[in-house]
Amino acid sequence: LGTGVTAVGGRPHAETEALAEAGELARGATAYVTLEPCAHHGRTPPCANALVNAGIARVVGAASDPDPRVSGQGYAILRAAGIEAVEKVLAAEASEQMAGYLIRSLKKRPEVILKLALSSDGKIGIEGEGQVAITGDIARREVYLMRAEADAILIGIGTALEDDPALTVRLPGLENRSPARIILDRQIRLPEASKLVSGVDRVPLYIAACLEADPQRRATLERAGVHFIGTETYGGEVALPELLEDLAALGMASVLVEGGAKVAKAFLDEGLVDRIVLFGGPDAIGEEGIASPIDADHIPAGFRKLREMRFGEDSYAEWVRP
Repeated sequence: LGTGVTAVGGRPHAETEALAEAGELARGATAYVTLEPCAHHGRTPPCANALVNAGIARVVGAASDPDPRVSGQGYAILRAAGIEAVEKVLAAEASEQMAGYLIRSLKKRPEVILKLALSSDGKIGIEGEGQVAITGDIARREVYLMRAEADAILIGIGTALEDDPALTVRLPGLENRSPARIILDRQIRLPEASKLVSGVDRVPLYIAACLEADPQRRATLERAGVHFIGTETYGGEVALPELLEDLAALGMASVLVEGGAKVAKAFLDEGLVDRIVLFGGPDAIGEEGIASPIDADHIPAGFRKLREMRFGEDSYAEWVRP
């Protein structure tokens, strides 16, 4: 009768879109929602009230909304109007799909997904060699899909200087789904001629730099279209918890951390990782390789394995923190 998806930016909500499409056919129908209908007045009226006014007879919901302005009140509005409300149907699956929103609501920061590609001997690259192909084309396409689903990709300045990556989605039809790029660059060392800067007209680029960094370098990159996030520092490094709060304030609900080893370890040590994704290639790199800060046999306590699969000759394993 009608379907809807919450628009980018959060408005309009999926329920109002589906009801508009269904029109009078919604009266007496069942509505299936992945998240509890909202119950508060914001830029738009509550979705729970919209369902009541449309004459919906039954609502089947998956995940509960942790937002204190909702948190059970959406279902209460429905039941008070005589609508049957069924909760927590496929709740775990829905929560996984909406992890970014749920984590941002609970922790006031985006979901952090750590992604690393490891050689068969546990290395993630070779110092001074730039980008090293560890996995094959099929696995790389999966990485592009992960990027397309994220709000931002984050790397350190070391990886940016060493690899000169573009950090975009290079899949036919999904090029416009490239997420914002975030670079931890405390002293603003990113060259103006880098691929990251040259692509700012197509994909936003943010540099997390300390407030005392070279103002001339900052002005040069700002003229090129780069955005800056002034960050606090602890022990000479970017304060990651505060940075994540800033990213949440920018509307970002999921951040894909792609490296390098130092950045990955920093997020792990701070306990800021919510999801770990490890790709494994079939070949060894050798003693000259850069050791990964994590492998499948040393996943931090509190994570559970969610899935594993293969992409050609490459392995894939994913863990989540409940």
